Amino acid sequence: MAIKITDECINCGACEPECPNNAIYEAAENWKYSEGTELEGTVVLPNGKKVNADQVQEPLEDDFFFIVSDKCTECKGFYNEPQCAAVCPVDCCVPDEENEETEEQLLSKERFLHKD
Repeated sequence: MAIKITDECINCGACEPECPNNAIYEAAENWKYSEGTELEGTVVLPNGKKVNADQVQEPLEDDFFFIVSDKCTECKGFYNEPQCAAVCPVDCCVPDEENEETEEQLLSKERFLHKD
């Protein structure tokens, strides 16, 4: 499953630079699927959603850092554990039970995002 950031986040920013998929954004920050990935133009995500990777997206959270689950691979393909959770001083980077994915799905998503 993807990782999410809970409302216990203190906005320290330690997690953001650790994400190999650029899936973590500061509160109220616009974002794009193409940022930190090889995606460009119109793509169909592994979950079947069709998006324009270069189009600016609205923030998912206005009060604390957030993770775009469509870009989160729990660091599979890069590290042995989610780096956001490893560096979070308040343990607010936790599994997102609403976005359950197998290890195989996460690795497939990593290959999709980075065109390995």
